[in-house]
Amino acid sequence: MIQYFKTIDNRLVEQDKLSSGCWINAIAPDEKDMDFLLQELELDRDFVMSSLDEEESSRIESEEDQTLVIVDLPTAEPQEDGTMSYSTMPMGIILTPDYVVTICLRPQPVISEIADGQVKNVTTHLRTRFVLSLLFRIATRYLTYLKQIDKISSNTQKQLHQSMRNKELIQLLGLEKSLVYFSTSLKGNEITLEKILRGRIIKLYEEDQDLLEDVLVEVKQAIEMCNIYTSILSGTMDAFASVISNNLNIVMKILTSITIVMAIPTIVSSFYGMNIAGGMPFDQWWWFPVLLSVAASAAVAAILVKKDLFR
Repeated sequence: MIQYFKTIDNRLVEQDKLSSGCWINAIAPDEKDMDFLLQELELDRDFVMSSLDEEESSRIESEEDQTLVIVDLPTAEPQEDGTMSYSTMPMGIILTPDYVVTICLRPQPVISEIADGQVKNVTTHLRTRFVLSLLFRIATRYLTYLKQIDKISSNTQKQLHQSMRNKELIQLLGLEKSLVYFSTSLKGNEITLEKILRGRIIKLYEEDQDLLEDVLVEVKQAIEMCNIYTSILSGTMDAFASVISNNLNIVMKILTSITIVMAIPTIVSSFYGMNIAGGMPFDQWWWFPVLLSVAASAAVAAILVKKDLFR
């Protein structure tokens, strides 16, 4: 799917046809869309294919009169069990002398918000300004998802205090993995932004430079938050692992103590059940083995309770 947008009277308006100074948004392009991008717009094939590669890392590259900026977008997808899965996906931004082209494999909330006019002061004819506004929105989206991850993590920890279940532990593990993805992508985006800040590949005006510095501040803040949340979550996982191990040790200790106490009547009965010459002491009294078993079990149980082995 390909859409055209252009700023008219300070408003972003969707266009029916291509015109100079517009923003071209390509989402999951099919064969026909690919022909349009490569033949009519004459975009570099390597740039287009890199934008559609899920494994592509954040970078900036220039070829003749076209510039490719690949950034990692944060994504959030609901799972079947009701939880959220957070990850990242690359998006390609291609700057030509007349257009700004964004290419992505799947629809993204950041793009939808800009296309729906939720972001103010978007000017498509100022190509560099438009790209920086888009990058600023992406950095803000990272911060939003990081706050969501922290909130989910706190709620999951409260549930774990009440009951140790695999579901909550697996969810915490998934959040920890998401933070690793975010941290890696944010560091890649930071390197790309710093390259843009040098002004060698994309020409920057004073206002553009101020906006780019704001974007860098947001990205660095997101990196710091990501590192803090990762440390907290890692410490929490270690703490719960220790609690689970300690609970298992307590259960095993109690079961072992009960086994010891219950083994005493079996031992006494075994002795008195043996067929030996002369017999066992007081074997003519049936109640004596019973009394001996009870007395020995009570004595051993008292010793174990004194040593706090039943708690």
